[in-house]
Amino acid sequence: MENQDGFPVYKKAKTSDLVPYARNSRTHSETQVSKIAASIKEFGFLNPIITDGNNGIVAGHGRVMAAQKLGLDELPTIDAAHLSEAQRRAYVIADNRLALDAGWDDEMLRVELGDLDSQGFDLTLTGFDLDELANLFDKVPEGEGEDVEGDAYSRKIEAPIYEITGDKPTISALYDEGKARELKAEIAKSDLPDEISAFLNAAADRHTVFDFRNIAEFYAHSDAETQDLMERSGLVIIDFDKAIESGYAKIAEEIASQYEIDKQNG
Repeated sequence: MENQDGFPVYKKAKTSDLVPYARNSRTHSETQVSKIAASIKEFGFLNPIITDGNNGIVAGHGRVMAAQKLGLDELPTIDAAHLSEAQRRAYVIADNRLALDAGWDDEMLRVELGDLDSQGFDLTLTGFDLDELANLFDKVPEGEGEDVEGDAYSRKIEAPIYEITGDKPTISALYDEGKARELKAEIAKSDLPDEISAFLNAAADRHTVFDFRNIAEFYAHSDAETQDLMERSGLVIIDFDKAIESGYAKIAEEIASQYEIDKQNG
């Protein structure tokens, strides 16, 4: 089915009616399907499913699996009934294979991802996982990266030296949970089920603001057990290799950067 310009027409189809191609040679891991689902939640369903005219999937198997994971009842589709059987079978392969020939301009990719990161965007929603991001920004050409303002992944991470420079801060000086406390108060007033309230309370903790300069000073004054727990919580980074493995690479850079700025400003 085509419009007056000769382009295929979008139409809705029930997700449950879409039939996977039994001889599809492209596989989709649970990890990939989860990434696709996260992308759909963030950006919407922007890439329609291509069907054979009888709800058979020609292209979009991974997207359908992600839609099922998200519980989407209807999906946008494009009818490719004009293709012959041989063309449809070939396109199932071509749709996946042709994309593999594309490459990346790593320098431009770092710039784009760095700009997104400086805006607080979750870079994993681009499809790259934390290891891939770490590897990408670890390959910045010599002389580049440290001068890219706002690019938390491409700057060299240097550990601050945790030495006692003043009095031990009070616990209240280490963090501000005002916003989190407000949200929790609203949740407490609601009539939501306990399970949902517990989930929202956990999410509210994300609004806690940490003072890393005071945290570093508190760490320097603390005993070995407290220091170990602070390190394991990602509040203080000593071993950056271990920090990257634990997923704290970004917060490590922010702690180091903020610590140095505050130290210079007195």
